[in-house]
Parts: sequence; structure tokens; C-alpha cells
Amino acid sequence: MRGLFNLSHISAGFVAVLVGYTSSAVIIFQAAASAGAGAAEISSWLWALGVGMAITSIGLSLRYKTPVLTAWSTPGAALLITGLSGLSINEAVGIFLFSSALITICGLTGWFERLMQHIPAPLAAAMLGGVLLQFGIQLFGALQHQLLLVGLMLASFLIVRQFLPRYTIPLTLLIGLVIAALTGMLKLDSLGWQLASPIFVMPEFSITALIGVGIPLFIVTMASQNIPGLAVLRANGYDTPASPLITGTGLTGLLLAPFGGFAFNLAAITAAICMGREADPDPSRRYLATVWAGVFYLLTGLFGATVAALFAAFPSELVMAIAGLALLGTIGNSLGAALAEPDSRDAALLTFLVTASGLTLAGIGSAFWGLAIGLIAYHLPALLSGIKKGAC
Repeated sequence: MRGLFNLSHISAGFVAVLVGYTSSAVIIFQAAASAGAGAAEISSWLWALGVGMAITSIGLSLRYKTPVLTAWSTPGAALLITGLSGLSINEAVGIFLFSSALITICGLTGWFERLMQHIPAPLAAAMLGGVLLQFGIQLFGALQHQLLLVGLMLASFLIVRQFLPRYTIPLTLLIGLVIAALTGMLKLDSLGWQLASPIFVMPEFSITALIGVGIPLFIVTMASQNIPGLAVLRANGYDTPASPLITGTGLTGLLLAPFGGFAFNLAAITAAICMGREADPDPSRRYLATVWAGVFYLLTGLFGATVAALFAAFPSELVMAIAGLALLGTIGNSLGAALAEPDSRDAALLTFLVTASGLTLAGIGSAFWGLAIGLIAYHLPALLSGIKKGAC
């Protein structure tokens, strides 16, 4: 029992959920509104997403004893903001079911597992570093705007790490909250607690909507979320089988789509928070951090929009600072692993730079394109060598 209530596990799980909600909850509101959802339906969407992420994060982490953290598809939600315009909420649910069915098929057939076996470890580490780099940079952007708050958090991080390394992040977060409260930056005045109520919506299926929105939602979720999510696991030394993870998220989407669970997938950025030394020095026990993240997901689902409003009351600089500090170690380890081998260094560097650039083509994010360009650079020398030998 004592091991379950470990402060570093609880803190890592809380920070992961805090970063996830504060960075993209507003996109969920906009996507739901595009489908014509009212306040009650938006609350149901948050209920479905919170409960779905809780079930998958807790269930998969306990099943495989690895830190498996799931999330909603943020790029998928961004796509829905424009894609659902002019469609009914019933057609939106049909799209969610269709996309989740495709994700489930990818998991059951083992297609995704076979694909990931062909991604070299240095490139996976480079992609992870590129995805997380923005959070390290945002830490110092926040320092410029809130020198007192972020400066004291940074100083606390550096000092506490020397004496209580296991509790560096929770104590730094606590110090940040105290400073924010004392300086009047916490906006808690208008909060009221109310349980969310799930609302079932009967799906409708339109061929044009399934092709025009459902397939892009599936592609974006797989390319921009599941590939980086699994790369995070691999880069941190976890060889958890991919197929059951993808199948689990797909089935959860099929179950909760009628209530607003538009897409569930592996988390990347927030998962990395639960995989660093700050979560636990012992890699075999870091899964308890994602279990706690699942507990916080459940609370956010049960209280829906109320919890989203609570997280929104935190100053953005505090959130950026704690995320950057929590990910410093992971960023460093990723770059070290990516650039360790001279033969793959150019390909890994290209992967890192393209991923960090934020490039978006055809609605697909930079993590996918970074990996694609890196793979070309990685295999090109062997390909050209073979052509040269054939020509001779």
C-alpha cells in the first residue's frame, strides 16, 4: 500500500494530466462546437475522453507493468474543428466509430507492430527529442514573462535536485503554486463542482463524411500520435507489444464514441513525463506514475468541464515551467541516444530537426515527416551503394 502512494508517482501523473489538459482542452471545446454540440454534449465529450483515457492508461499499465499513457488525439481534434463544420453531431459520432474501427483493425492485424519494427532506435530517440524540444524552450520563454515565478521554480529545481532528487518535481510544483497564489495569479473565484452526465448520441453514417473526415482522422491519429507514442516507449527501453496497445485504444473508441470519445491513442509528450527519473529511479516501477495519471484522468472525466476550468485557472507560465523542468532529463537522454552512433548521426539529426520544426504537410504533423525523412537518410547510403555495385 505504501508503494502505491508514492509522491513522485502521484506528482508525475498529475503533471502529465495537467500539461495535457491545459495545452489542448480548448481544442476539444471548439471541435465539439463545430459539430453543433451544446454545453451538455461538451460535458459528455469530456466525460467520455476522461473515462476512456483512465481505463486504457490504468488497464494497459497494470497489464504490462510499463508506463503506458494514453491521450485524446489533439491533431485529430484540430482537424475536426473544420472537418465537422456543416455535419450533424450524429454524423460526427459515425466518423468517430469508423476511425476507431480502423485503429482496432491495425492493432488486431499486427500491421502497426510490423511497421514499428523497421524504425531504428536512434531515429525513434531523435523524434522524441524533437517532439519535446519545444517544452524545454518554452521554459525560458515563460521565464522572460514571469521572472519571479519561473525564476524561483528553476532555482528550486536546481537546489532540490541535489538533496531530494526523487521529489524534485512535486516540490518544485508546490513552490510554484504557492508563489502563484501569493501573487494573485491563481484564478479560482468562479469554480463550481458538478458531475458530468454522459449523453448517448445515435450514429449516422455518410460515405462522404467517412471518406472526407473519418479517414483523415484515422491517419492523423496513427501518424501524429501513435507512432510518436510508441517511439517514446521504445526510446525509454520498454519493449511492450504494440498491437495490444493499439487494439485497446481502438476498442475503447468504439465503446465511447457515441458519448463523444472521438479518438484514443498513445501519448507521447505527457507519457515522457512519467518515464523519467523524476517519476521513479527504477524504470520497472514507473508504470505506477501512469496509473496515477489514469486516476486523475478519471476525476477529470467525472467532473468534466469543471476540472478543465480548474486547470485553466493555473497561470500558463507555471504549466510551461513545470512541463519543461519535468522533461529536461528525457530531452537530454533522447539526444544522447540519437547521436551516439556516428553511422546514423546524420539521419538522426535530420529526424530531430524536422520534428522540432513543427512542419505540417497534408494535415500530418512534424513527428511523422521527421521520421520519414530520417528513414530515407538512414537507408539511402545502402541503397546508393547497391545501385553503384549493380552498375559496375
